[in-house]
Amino acid sequence: MKLIVWLVRALVFVLLLVLALANTQGATLNFLAGYAWQAPLILIGLAFFGVGLVAGLVSAVPAMVRMKFENGRLKRELRAARDTLPAASEPPLPPVV
Repeated sequence: MKLIVWLVRALVFVLLLVLALANTQGATLNFLAGYAWQAPLILIGLAFFGVGLVAGLVSAVPAMVRMKFENGRLKRELRAARDTLPAASEPPLPPVV
């Protein structure tokens, strides 16, 4: 199974590399107020991929922090519940018939 996963990864990498090499022509990205950025198309695509990656990670941080606090709270509750359990004594004997 690991071999199949690595083959798929290699195939995706090769396809993306071919795509990158096929899109080396220049492109102009026009911003507001007359600003323009001239760069190879693949560099512009890579920049937007990076911005999207950072935006996704930043948007996930609050949920991760919330889950970390909840995990700590649940661990404390579990520890408190374990401490309040009565000590296990010998099990009761079965009834004599």
